[in-house]
Amino acid sequence: MRMLDSEEAARRLGVKLATLYAYVSRGLISSERSPDGRRSLFAADDVERLARRARGAKQVETRLATVTTSVTQLREDGPAYRGVPATSLVASATFEEVAELLWAAGAGSWDADPGVARVLAGPLGAATSAHDRIRLAVVLASAHDPVRADLRPEAVARAARRTVATVVDALAGPAPEPDATLAGRPAPRAAPAGAPGGTIAERLARRRAPEAPLHLTRAINAILVLLADHELATSTLAVRIAASTRADCYDALLAGLGTIAGPLHGAAGDVARRLLDEADVVGVDRALDETLRRQGAVPGFGHPAYEHGDPRFVALRPYAEALANERQREVLDGVVDRAAAQGLPPPNVDLAIAAVARAAGLVADAAQTLFTVARLAGWVAHYLEELQERPLRFRARAVYAFRP
Repeated sequence: MRMLDSEEAARRLGVKLATLYAYVSRGLISSERSPDGRRSLFAADDVERLARRARGAKQVETRLATVTTSVTQLREDGPAYRGVPATSLVASATFEEVAELLWAAGAGSWDADPGVARVLAGPLGAATSAHDRIRLAVVLASAHDPVRADLRPEAVARAARRTVATVVDALAGPAPEPDATLAGRPAPRAAPAGAPGGTIAERLARRRAPEAPLHLTRAINAILVLLADHELATSTLAVRIAASTRADCYDALLAGLGTIAGPLHGAAGDVARRLLDEADVVGVDRALDETLRRQGAVPGFGHPAYEHGDPRFVALRPYAEALANERQREVLDGVVDRAAAQGLPPPNVDLAIAAVARAAGLVADAAQTLFTVARLAGWVAHYLEELQERPLRFRARAVYAFRP
């Protein structure tokens, strides 16, 4: 039986906790204690039935499905992956470990397909953007998988590990020349077994410098961990819809990649970086004023899921400050302080990613690239979960309106 915790059940019903418990006492919702005995759980079917009654809605076969998930819960302290707060994993887990937690499919080797990187090192990948290289890498990885239609969880997880590693290696390309500003800093820790090219964070960090500094590797890993999943974001829903048709994992990932490419989704961190760049040149006040004039909002601030501020910004900010020079820290502090003084919403994770990318001297589209690589993990988790649901359950009905 699907069960919901008290906060989620009350949210779905649009009532206070006291009302929820009143429904239980009246026998309208069945309840039981959680396995650890610390909280109450409520039957999801009962909650949905009451919610439909409150809306005056009828349950029909063609209604848009309600998605019940055990992958990620959005809470005041940020996303929790299978009950574990993401902010608590930032300093203690690698991105690979977080992915395995989300997939709940056991551990495995994160080796890349070397043939894909070789193909993209040629003319095909020479003039493509990072986003295009990611999509090409997924297409080529699928072409190299002779049993891509195997939808067993262990097969999907194995393909996912190889695909993520292949994407990252395809992004890396030839190593750049050493950066003198990074000389003398500590090298990252040794790669774990099963990761011949290093961890995913280390591989991405080497796009900046062959001997990536430890601060950079840690910052990139923190970004990947914090952005691995965020419940039913638009791109994640696209992946689940593809999974409901029983598309293979590669095609489902491509559905997510097509959706995250929108400027209102995956590229938000790059837009926030332009705000920081502008503030450095013309000053904080003028940069904010001109941004508001052009866009009507300030990128990197506010998030509908976090009324009191995005905990992911708080968790990631120290990594940005460790990489930044004094001037970069002043600009970030100035933008955050001025926004608060103007009564704007608190900063979100996009601003923190922008600050990391700017401090580390990463390429202009680095924020979108890191966001996309991170979210591959969450997409796979939701893909696996959707395979357990009734196929083709996502079917919305249109309201036809005649327009002459």
